[in-house]
Amino acid sequence: MIKKNFITGLLVLIPLILTVWVLFSLIQFIDQVVLLLPEHLRPEYFFGGEVFGFGVVLTFLAVILTGVVANNFFGKKLIQIYENILNRVPFIKSVYSSIKQVSDTLLKSSGKAFSKAVLIEFPIEGTYTFAFITGEPDALLTKKLKGKFVNVYVPTTPNPTSGYTLIVPVKKVIELDISVDQVLKYVISMGVTNDPKTKKIIKK
Repeated sequence: MIKKNFITGLLVLIPLILTVWVLFSLIQFIDQVVLLLPEHLRPEYFFGGEVFGFGVVLTFLAVILTGVVANNFFGKKLIQIYENILNRVPFIKSVYSSIKQVSDTLLKSSGKAFSKAVLIEFPIEGTYTFAFITGEPDALLTKKLKGKFVNVYVPTTPNPTSGYTLIVPVKKVIELDISVDQVLKYVISMGVTNDPKTKKIIKK
């Protein structure tokens, strides 16, 4: 029991700690950039002393500004240029493309990834779990398989960012009238959900 609780605690805390660490590192970086400015342009000059949380505000504004630029024509062209450069560097190409795919999957509501929640038989026949359709298998794989298949991602409890990627026959996939967010709430809550729609599907 102690071992199980310890592992569950790690699964919950590790993503949170990593998120805080990334944000903290970004804030520190912004603070160091501010120190490179001439003294008469620093916040201390305007406010008469060190401003607590100024790095947090600047980080937030920097992220928002990046989003604004990325959503216009010039920003999209700029992103395309630097992505083309990164994709020419062997090691960086693999790392960057993998991270980008994951971030797109988790953050883009308009993307195809995680756009549909389904049920599949997993891990053994007769037992079912929620999954998300993420696309179709590569052509090199489909040549070796008979029938139509789809890629699905099976999130784990209580940390849905870890899980399994499976190639499942389409005929084995049960489509659901339920949103991705509702499934994620179910997974994170370890099956304890107050969502009427999710409860209705589970009872079936």
